[in-house]
Amino acid sequence: MAEPVDSIRRPRVVADGPLNDTIGGLLQGVVEVLPWMVALEGSSEPIEGIYTYGHPQVDGAMMDRLPGLKVISNFGVGVDHINLADASQRGIPVGNTPGVLEGATADLGFGLLLAAARRVVEGDRYAQSPEFTVYDPGFMLGVEVHGSTLGIIGMGNIGREVAKRARGFEMTVLYHNRTRRPNVETELGVRFASLDELLAEADFVMLTVPLTEETRGMIDAVALAKMKRSAILVNIARGSVVRNADLVEALQTGEIAAAALDVTDPEPLPRDHPLLGFSNVIITPHLGSATVQTRRRMAELSVTNLLAGLRGEPLPRAVT
Repeated sequence: MAEPVDSIRRPRVVADGPLNDTIGGLLQGVVEVLPWMVALEGSSEPIEGIYTYGHPQVDGAMMDRLPGLKVISNFGVGVDHINLADASQRGIPVGNTPGVLEGATADLGFGLLLAAARRVVEGDRYAQSPEFTVYDPGFMLGVEVHGSTLGIIGMGNIGREVAKRARGFEMTVLYHNRTRRPNVETELGVRFASLDELLAEADFVMLTVPLTEETRGMIDAVALAKMKRSAILVNIARGSVVRNADLVEALQTGEIAAAALDVTDPEPLPRDHPLLGFSNVIITPHLGSATVQTRRRMAELSVTNLLAGLRGEPLPRAVT
């Protein structure tokens, strides 16, 4: 159990929940966890910390409603739901959990790639339906992954882990990134490409970029039209990187072959959303880091960040 931050009074922290048992256990007896409604309505009593678990929006107005705020800690790497400029302006450090989830997220991304290429989900549904009565060797043919070309958009830590896995499938790997990564090119044998070149050449396009104003909506009708008609789009980044309406149209017209999405915008999609009606679309409920081991590490690091900030110490993993 973590050491209490204040032996006289436990610091008060607002958290969106319910928190998982691991986080709850780490915080038990150390801080007083208050419901998210306090953050929405404000408090006259000191609130020293914000803990974001399910990516609720946090802006300057919320920070101002919580007197004595010292730290914001996020469960996960992506912090697009937190206004970092507002936090920085107020001198409030923001922590996240890089370095503990990249492998699990890359595994999920590659799993989605394989599932879409070999029509695994579609095949599972068919095999368990009354329609499957006779084996047909010419039915439900997929495409090969080994020896194909993978385009990774975003060569950060997750992108690197994806590239490592692609080597085992003898794939040609192109990548596009805001800044070129010569060390990664040497280490993993990947090739830098312009976005247009990557979209035109890749058999599989995988998104691993953070959500920023630059990347929001970057996969739109123009980008999708540049992809091969046989290409498969895999998104393990953020749902808002892809324009839903444009993706629906590209799938309807056969502009791309399939899509596999671990993230959507909104999340979850409305139950009548067109993307839920395609047999060639796989959607998982944001499972990128969802392994027992990784979620434990994320809990530990996010709580460590929180407690460090409450003590006025530097955060082990600080965004701001």
